[in-house]
Amino acid sequence: MTVALKLLNINKSYADVSALLDIKLEINDGEFFSLLGPSGSGKTTCLKVIAGFELPDTGQIELFGKDVSSIPPFKRDVNTVFQDYALFPHMNVKDNVAYSLKIKKTPLDQQEILINEILSTVKLIGYETRKPSELSGGQRQRVALARSLINKPKVLLLDEPLGALDLKLREQMQIELKNLQRQFQITFIYVTHDQQEAMSMSDRIAIFNEGRIEQIDTPKNIYNKPKSAFVADFIGTTSIISKKNALKFFNHPSAFSLRPEFVNIDQDNNCEFKVDAEISDIQYQGSYYKILFKNNDINITSFYYPNSNSNLNLELGSNHSLSWSANIITDLDE
Repeated sequence: MTVALKLLNINKSYADVSALLDIKLEINDGEFFSLLGPSGSGKTTCLKVIAGFELPDTGQIELFGKDVSSIPPFKRDVNTVFQDYALFPHMNVKDNVAYSLKIKKTPLDQQEILINEILSTVKLIGYETRKPSELSGGQRQRVALARSLINKPKVLLLDEPLGALDLKLREQMQIELKNLQRQFQITFIYVTHDQQEAMSMSDRIAIFNEGRIEQIDTPKNIYNKPKSAFVADFIGTTSIISKKNALKFFNHPSAFSLRPEFVNIDQDNNCEFKVDAEISDIQYQGSYYKILFKNNDINITSFYYPNSNSNLNLELGSNHSLSWSANIITDLDE
């Protein structure tokens, strides 16, 4: 498999703040790869280094085997889509999309063919003469995508491109982005702080925390096999049981992560882990309830689906027996 991008021991600091610390990363050609983390974790700085907008203090950047560490952005075979779209407000859709073709002095007849092809792909035929101010947020995002894809770059960088959209439109655009990536078969490197976004679209994800990469893996493995308490807590809902409490309550030698869908409530079973706890909070989530339990120093979350056959008396302050199997927990280092 061809490696599209390789980052070798990348470090980047701003004054006394370390933004990237010894970043090592390989992304395959044609992969949808997400850089995921909270604000200030280093993911956007990493994208800027890949694009060439920022130069690393140390380390090397390779695109398809070529060292591009000191090459300016316009000479790298990558394009970038930003959250604010970066469209020219005085230009219509067609001129925005055609901008790079005009800079390259592409023949006019070829420009027309390429513009029509890409506008058809992003479902904007009929919008050619509209200005960005006359478009919806989703349509403006499609124009930005069309402008970036028309040159068929080897790598497309996307910096929180759906952050300004409402939830329904964001979910729709997630599907469209993944379909575009499959259609063009190019490498997408996608920055987001939204866990659901990264989990639903990505082939693999790099989890950033305080300038470091905590874990690189598939969405399924990151959810089921987190390598640190940070990853376990950042992705989805989980209960983190400290080493002290694991020993005290369960005679287990290490801290562990426990996903709520595996926690049984008032079930007579042979599970290895059992504890009595009181309901401290009940959160209605539509198709299920998120139940928070407390026993002295430990807090455990479980999901309860009311259309199941069980008839539980779940009220604030009520006590219940919780249980789960040993094979579903993930041991963590503290």
